[in-house]
Amino acid sequence: MQMGRVMGGVFTLCDWIWKMALVNILWIIFTLAGLIVFGIFPATVALFTVIRKWILKETDIPITRVFFDSYKKEFLPANLVGLLIGAFGLFLYMDYRLVVTIGGTVQSVLSIPLLILAIWYIITTLYIFPVYVHFEIKFFQYFKYAFYIGTFNIHITILIVAALFLLSFPLAMFPGFIPFFSVSLMSLVMMCGAKLAFNRIEKKQEKLSANI
Repeated sequence: MQMGRVMGGVFTLCDWIWKMALVNILWIIFTLAGLIVFGIFPATVALFTVIRKWILKETDIPITRVFFDSYKKEFLPANLVGLLIGAFGLFLYMDYRLVVTIGGTVQSVLSIPLLILAIWYIITTLYIFPVYVHFEIKFFQYFKYAFYIGTFNIHITILIVAALFLLSFPLAMFPGFIPFFSVSLMSLVMMCGAKLAFNRIEKKQEKLSANI
């Protein structure tokens, strides 16, 4: 009986290791298929779509088919999301370079709004893909939802950042695992954290509805 449980646990562990490696490899393949620039964002949306289904207990899905269908369906919208994220990131970088060259009191004054914008950008980027695959809302609302959810659940956001930071150490120590577990593990951390935040907001909404 005990041996059966142990073997069952080992089988489950191996199954999840295989699944995480598979979606990571699919992410790399489909990113390259889109010439990296046009492939990375739809591949990321497809990856989060698969991981979200796992979190919702849909563990027996045909991974490759779900990944490909999501990649194809979201190719243009995901690239638009990526374009906006990249453009704003470039804007922040250029502003940072400008502020650094100014120096003096003006640098100190301008650094404050730049830091606020950078925090907004980081929070939005952390949640944009979980929000994108979880909600069906208007396009620009994804960015608003991502920021609001991340801000109102700042403790979860901090935990996500800390978990990603800690995850970077074993990946740096064992770079051979990067092609198999890097993006998939980071996406799992982000999606799990985001799902906790979604659940907290849903519970608050239910309480508000009950009190009306």
